[in-house]
Amino acid sequence: MLGIQLEKLLGAAPAGVVEALDAVDGFDRALVTGLGRPTPEQSAALTALAGCVAGTPLGPVAAEAVEKIAAGSVSDERLAALAAARAALLGAVYDAQLAALDTALGREREECAEPGGGEPLGERLLDGARSWLREVALVGWRGLGDDSLRGLDQALTALWAEPAARRLAVLLDGLAGELRACLPLSTWERLPVRRWADLWANAVLLCQPGAAEAAEAAEASAEVGGRLLPLGAELHEHPTAVQLVVHALLERDGGQPALLVRVGVGAAKVETLTGPTLWRLLGGFPALLRALAERRALTVTGLPLLAGGELVWNESRVALDEAADPFVTARTQLAGARAPAVPPLRRHPVQLAEPVLLEGYRVRDGALTLDGHALPLDLEHLPSAGPLTPQLVKSSTACLGLLCWEDGGWSLRPLGVRATARKQQVEAHTGDWAQGPTDPKVAKAEAKWGDPVETLRERAGRLLRA
Repeated sequence: MLGIQLEKLLGAAPAGVVEALDAVDGFDRALVTGLGRPTPEQSAALTALAGCVAGTPLGPVAAEAVEKIAAGSVSDERLAALAAARAALLGAVYDAQLAALDTALGREREECAEPGGGEPLGERLLDGARSWLREVALVGWRGLGDDSLRGLDQALTALWAEPAARRLAVLLDGLAGELRACLPLSTWERLPVRRWADLWANAVLLCQPGAAEAAEAAEASAEVGGRLLPLGAELHEHPTAVQLVVHALLERDGGQPALLVRVGVGAAKVETLTGPTLWRLLGGFPALLRALAERRALTVTGLPLLAGGELVWNESRVALDEAADPFVTARTQLAGARAPAVPPLRRHPVQLAEPVLLEGYRVRDGALTLDGHALPLDLEHLPSAGPLTPQLVKSSTACLGLLCWEDGGWSLRPLGVRATARKQQVEAHTGDWAQGPTDPKVAKAEAKWGDPVETLRERAGRLLRA
């Protein structure tokens, strides 16, 4: 990335972005205490939200919804209008920032296919979910209790039984689970207001006739084949789950331009499993782990590719290929690679995370400085299951990472670096320990404590047999 490109990216935000986010924040704060009896401040926040979409087809519907809700009349249709306005604003912010990023990188993007349709879900199937979402909007996050959360159980049972409703079921189940884990909500000093509002609004939209089917159609898959060249990996850890996301270039069969893709695999875990042990939970994906650890390419055949750029992984359709240095891949092919289009309901600023290669910089005060321009580094998400450390990043001069847009600004999340350590050039990537730690001290400590994953499996087997 050249300095002038970085300057373009880090300059002033596109017009309207700040105002759009302020309107969304105001609406999200209104959901904290609920819309059952809106205060003047809440009514003003709803009015501001509707005002931001006044010049769009949503304008009249959103304005009417605000007027009726301020008068105490909250209905499913009016909440859907506000959820749509909120999603439209966040989608516009996403589009504006993505356009700025593509311009700065000179990156071309695939065309987004027109979504098809399917048989709409039955109204009765959706009524229970709509009723619960309406209750959430009325009482707000602070007003929810165990009884309110139990009110979703029957609706969830019906949704889980219908394959076409699984997307909505997963979303609602996840939201209810987070809320239940935080009870009593009235005592929390700070709530994840933006996150819960995202989940609520998305669920409201998926409850509209034909929305779930359109969302599925927009992410329809097509089988692809070719050579997969890993660029870097993220390892996301949760008390009960671990997810590996591999960012890669796909050299597609048929001579098409290389495409930026992602591969996501995961496994369930317990809270006590952490650090390098996490890789053992992903043992069901040996080819993927070996490709990361040995820095090799993969040959893929007939893998489904979703519209958003995700490859649906299947170990039976992949084979290890020759060595492929991620830095060489990025330096020679990343500039000419095409990026996938993003389906409408996923156009949200949190989705902004694009692979880039930066070289010849210096790290000062938590930021990467290149040609006089500073790009903040996101070091909080470096996993403990790999050799990539904040100290190594700070001494690096080349970095493969993800450009992410959070909290109103761009930052770089490192996936791999070249650095100087003890007067020697070293290279470290998140996936280097995918087949076990390469650091002798870490490997010795792991060996000392044995294999906790196997121990837990053995104990679980005894319990099941008892």
